Amino acid sequence: MKATHGGRARYHHGDLRNALIEAAIELAALGGPEKVVLREAARTVGVSPTAAYRHFGGHGDLLEAVKVRGQQALADSMAEAVAALPGLDDPGEEAERTAKAIGRGYLRFALDQPGLYRTAFCRTPLDEEDDFNGLQAPDRPEFAAFVLLSEALDALVAAGRMRPENRPGAEAAAWSSVHGLALLILDGPLARLPGEERDAVIEGTLATLVAGLTR
Repeated sequence: MKATHGGRARYHHGDLRNALIEAAIELAALGGPEKVVLREAARTVGVSPTAAYRHFGGHGDLLEAVKVRGQQALADSMAEAVAALPGLDDPGEEAERTAKAIGRGYLRFALDQPGLYRTAFCRTPLDEEDDFNGLQAPDRPEFAAFVLLSEALDALVAAGRMRPENRPGAEAAAWSSVHGLALLILDGPLARLPGEERDAVIEGTLATLVAGLTR
């Protein structure tokens, strides 16, 4: 679908909409949501802006598509971190390790793909029309990361490691803790930490978070 010519991906045939989204993902990876521009995506794949506007009503529609892809990539990173865990016979220990792995995969994506990570959480015009409803729309890809977190918390309760009365609203506490750490590392004072110290902070934060959830 794509060929490289003069440093640019050129669109030849097939799914133009998807080609534009892929180009926009590359733009987001380079500079975050501000770099996602429909005309630039069209230029990258070698089509006219007019052709691009046949598939997207405007910048907001393209940005929303990239945001959804970013959320799915985030969820994939979380799932991969869980899949890499060794099997355990103790359900409680497995639930705690899974919860930590969920956070580890989240942070790994944020640090490896900061531009796409920021785009995954940017505001788009569609946000004004669509309330966050991850629990009632679990099959939507933009809620995949939230669903993985919810399932990990449910597993802590099922394994007897988390008290049922502490379960309601636990997603917000866990999510904000890990998301806040990601921003401190990307844009705040923790950005200056050497790699080993940064990793130690990540592991310490995840251990503290899970300890708080299971107290």
